[in-house]
This record gives sequence, C-alpha cells and structure tokens, in this order.
Amino acid sequence: MASPETRERPKIVVLGGINMDVVATVQRMPEPGETVHGDGFFMAGGGKGANQALAVSRLGAETRMVDRVGDDDFGRSLLDSMRTAGVDMSGVALDPANSTGVAVIMVDDEGQNIIAEVYGANRASDESQMEAAKLAMEGADTLMLQLETPPEVSLAVARFARDAGVRVVWDPAPAADMPAEGFVLADFLTPNETEAAELTGIRVTDVSSARLAAEALLARGAGAAIVKMGYEGVFGATRGEQYYVPPMNVDAVDSVAAGDAFGAGLAVALSEGRGLHDALRFGAAAGALAVTKPGAQGAMPYRAEVDELLRQAG
Repeated sequence: MASPETRERPKIVVLGGINMDVVATVQRMPEPGETVHGDGFFMAGGGKGANQALAVSRLGAETRMVDRVGDDDFGRSLLDSMRTAGVDMSGVALDPANSTGVAVIMVDDEGQNIIAEVYGANRASDESQMEAAKLAMEGADTLMLQLETPPEVSLAVARFARDAGVRVVWDPAPAADMPAEGFVLADFLTPNETEAAELTGIRVTDVSSARLAAEALLARGAGAAIVKMGYEGVFGATRGEQYYVPPMNVDAVDSVAAGDAFGAGLAVALSEGRGLHDALRFGAAAGALAVTKPGAQGAMPYRAEVDELLRQAG
C-alpha cells in the first residue's frame, strides 16, 4: 500500500444520524424499577452517522455528511464541532420543525452500555437529503449507511450509489428497520452480534455461530457479511472468502461507538483498495482503540494510532 504521505485520500459519504449523547457512568446497570447511583455525567456529540463520519475523517479520508439536525442549540453546536473536525457538513440541513436527536446512555464498570435514542430531526430526512447525498457522491469511493434516517431515504441513496459504482457499507442499526432490498444493495453489511441475531434468527455467541449468521446474510443478498462480536472479535465472509479477526489486546474503558469506529476503519481501508482481511484488521484496530476512551466521538481514533496498534499486533 502507499504510504500516508503519498496515498490519495479516499472520498467517503456518510448518510446517518447526528445526536447529542447524554452519558451517565454507573457501577452496574439498574434492574427494572431500580435506582442506582451514578459516578459521572457528560454530554458529547454522537449518532452513528456522525461518529462514523468523524472517525473516517480522523483516519485520513475526505468526508462528506448528509442528514438533518434541529435548529436549536444542540444542532448548531454539533455542526460546528463536526466542521472543526474536518467533516464537510454542507449536506446537513437545519430543521426548524424537529429537535436534534438525543441518545441517553448508561455505561457500567465493565465498559458495557445501554442506549435509548430519540432520533428527532434524523427521522425527518426526506427527498432533500436524497438529493444532497447524490451531489455529495460525485467522485466518492464509498457510501456509509445506517438506519437512523428513514429506510426509504437510505434505499433511494443506496440505489443511486449502486448505479454510480459507489461501494455501499451498511450498518443495519436498528436492525428492525432493515428493508429487504437493503441486503441486496449492501456491498458490505456490518451488524453486531445482537443485530445479526435479529436479522437471521441465529444467536451469535462464537465464531461458528457468527459464520452461520454471515452465511444467512449472504443468502439474503449481501455482497459481504461482517459480524462484529465486540470483545470476541469480528467475522467476515463473502461467497468466496471467510476470515476471523480476534480481538486486539487493549485496556477497555467503555464500548460506546466501538462499532462505529470499526465501520469507519473498514470503509477507509476498502476505499484505499485493501483486501477484505486487511480491511477487517484495520477496522478491528480502530474499534479496539475506541474502547480505550470514554464516550463516542472523543473516542474515535486517529490514523497514526491505528497504524501503531497494527504494527504492535504484527
């Protein structure tokens, strides 16, 4: 591969959610009806789309984002912070009729998290975001999708990407909203173990079950199926290749947005022309680094950090 100094920057478009994350840290998760003492609290930018866009930018790609935020303090603050991070936000509209999305997150001492997300303006995306995404895809290598925007918007943009020869990396979250046509339009489908189980009915607990789930996703039309298993690693398959990448040895703080960092790393590596195995390792390194820092966007890794972790891993 070309060095970071000589490599042409890939161009990646992200259509997805932008939220304000409201995060509480707790020793353990509460049972239903129970109150537990919190250890800390902070607010930070989040949303799967925004997390991925920020990570893509930090990993060295030219990044364009498409979405909506509320015409409110949260929305304007998030736009400013993303622009400062080098993300082209010209495709993101201010929505006076809907509030900016909010995610309420609890993280326990083991680094695990639970999230309640109020999508707000993200779910108001419409034909104007379709057109903005089409404009943003001029000269692009990869389109990244989730399901924080309306599925019909994602489908229309994915169809355009397919016709334009732009690679589609689709993170099917929340999995319940994944349209059947989306499997066929996804060159790379990247569920975590919970989403893979919801999409296939196969409970993912190890490499063998991840393989079965990936094969089921391929049978539904995905070009490649990649099952993220958190601290158990990642499994990826096409109709001709299968790879397992074990977890990398890092000190975990929390797992918030680790999957988004993985997706960004995967998209950047693929856009640079790497093969599937190398792209999985690059994504796994990005995801591993994300768990070493608290929160979402602040935990997204930089290119030099990923390259160094891969060098250490050998």
